[in-house]
Amino acid sequence: MTDAAALPGQPRGGVLSGPATPRAVNVLAPNASAMTLDGTNTWILSEPDSELAVVVDPGPLDEGHLRAVVDTAEAAGRRVALTLLTHGHPDHAEGAARFAELTGTKVRALDPALRLGDEGLGAGNVVRVGGLELRVVSTPGHTADSLCFHLPADQAVLTGDTVLGRGTTVVAHPDGRLGDYLDSLRRLRSLTVDDGVHTVLPGHGPVLEDAQGVVEFYLAHRAHRLAQVETAVENGYRTPGAVVEHVYADVNRALWPAAELSVRAQLEYLEEHGLIQEEHGLI
Repeated sequence: MTDAAALPGQPRGGVLSGPATPRAVNVLAPNASAMTLDGTNTWILSEPDSELAVVVDPGPLDEGHLRAVVDTAEAAGRRVALTLLTHGHPDHAEGAARFAELTGTKVRALDPALRLGDEGLGAGNVVRVGGLELRVVSTPGHTADSLCFHLPADQAVLTGDTVLGRGTTVVAHPDGRLGDYLDSLRRLRSLTVDDGVHTVLPGHGPVLEDAQGVVEFYLAHRAHRLAQVETAVENGYRTPGAVVEHVYADVNRALWPAAELSVRAQLEYLEEHGLIQEEHGLI
């Protein structure tokens, strides 16, 4: 993630926790950091007249937070019936097993190692609970197991770490791959063009109101960074660390380790596409 102050897309200001759309309520986890921004967004989703809810990304293994999610659902007269994961990073998934104990739910994820129950998630799956419909969108790139969830009734998409409410995300090499990530962003852009999605419910940061503008910005940002990395290599920067110091000089140093993962992903992409050669001696 970068420390960019904001993105195009009219981010919502004010309180991050609470109702975001007619069907989505956020409970913010108390794990703020340079990497997690204000903390992890745990989403409670339900039809307005339903007694059942779906929770996306229970977050870290923090008993107070997990119980707050349950309490928030119950205060609205709802029972958590299913838990979903956007991906397996601990700030999103570490608390899932404990949350499943608290709620008696199954946990569905792309990665079989994260599942509790026999049923996983994959591209094109449709999850239905209490009248709520979520469409699973495959979005690898940040990680190999990253998913987004399209909530058509609210013209919204839950993006996990694929798109953030503030700043930009890391391509977590070697698990994350830049080519996959660019394809995923194009897939999200198609949702905004073809399916009318306009609201981004991110895994971190505020809700964004112009999904297409945000995705276009992400694509432009990645192209710009890729060109910078290519130029840095041509100018003699020979290690990922050296490229980070040059290209990410304006970024908070606390984020440089994450930036190096993205740089490694970009170097791999450039090599695969013949844009830089082995003769440059990258190590």
